[in-house]
Amino acid sequence: MPQGHRGRPSRDSIHERLAFEVGELRAHLGGLPLPDEAEGIWTEIWHQEAHNSTAIEGNTLVLREVEVLLSEGRAVGQKQLKDYLEVKGYADAARWVYGQASAPDGWTDGSLLTITEVRQVHARAMAPAWEMAPHPDAGPEERPGAWRRHDIQPFPGGMRPPDHTQVQALMTDWGGDVNRIAQDPRPIAEAVAMRHAAFEQIHPFLDGNGRAGRLITNLVLVRLGYPPAIIYTRERSRYLEVLRKADSGDTGPLGELFARAILDNLMRFVLPAVAGPARLVPLESLATRELGVLALRAAAERGRLRGVRTSSGTWRSSRQWVDAYRASRYTSLRKSDQRASAGGAAAASSPEGRSGEAEAG
Repeated sequence: MPQGHRGRPSRDSIHERLAFEVGELRAHLGGLPLPDEAEGIWTEIWHQEAHNSTAIEGNTLVLREVEVLLSEGRAVGQKQLKDYLEVKGYADAARWVYGQASAPDGWTDGSLLTITEVRQVHARAMAPAWEMAPHPDAGPEERPGAWRRHDIQPFPGGMRPPDHTQVQALMTDWGGDVNRIAQDPRPIAEAVAMRHAAFEQIHPFLDGNGRAGRLITNLVLVRLGYPPAIIYTRERSRYLEVLRKADSGDTGPLGELFARAILDNLMRFVLPAVAGPARLVPLESLATRELGVLALRAAAERGRLRGVRTSSGTWRSSRQWVDAYRASRYTSLRKSDQRASAGGAAAASSPEGRSGEAEAG
């Protein structure tokens, strides 16, 4: 695989890797698993996305509090009620989005995305917290799911969203552009990123545009058969930086960010669950805390882990082969410990060993 700055894979190689791995998923593993067939996969993604996407906007719940809220329906911690409602609303909208990987709801007209769905996603995400604490500037018609009736101040980078009177027409054009994504010659992540940036530039709602924009991006991705993208809180500064670059017409960095995010979900959540014990998958999908990807790669290169090196230079192995390597590694470590113990016992029983003990005593 071509390498970029300081060994980091280049932007082109990331797009190529994503296309290849999704192609392998479709050709050999049945494609993106449906939520009702692989609930565990989607639940992990659900928790991570609900936590990180709301945290980017300032929500204070930590991951454990989000997991308990969504899995058990309990609010733990001492946070403001609004924070719990924000996460709950976002999570409900995300769960609906994931369901679109298999069964679009009744209002879909066969398009990849409709404007009705855009408004519905925003309403699902924002309504719970809005009902308790509506936006202070909201007029009677600016409820969740309704276009803004206010103009927006310029963004920190200087880009100013259009006048509110233009929103409806601009969103109609934007929706048409989303539905032409299959004809876009760009890599899929960059094509999606370009539409995401355009949505954020229009800023069609009074509040919640970031959350709605990320949800809608994931709605498009799952309908195209890709895992959703999660922008982690630690990437917030980078995400805002590449959005500003997109405002100036450079969508490449944002596309790379999305490609890496999609690929990360594919490797971390999807492939390990659907591949089974014998399928060859990238080492990233087999890594654990005990055996990270660097350790697995080193073992494969030394011939200690069975694996196959692809023409791009990446390694693939299977869960069975990694388990066999782990067992042989454990056996080697145990024998090494036994030899060390035996050597220590022999030293203690020698005259020198006894003399040393006497001197120490």
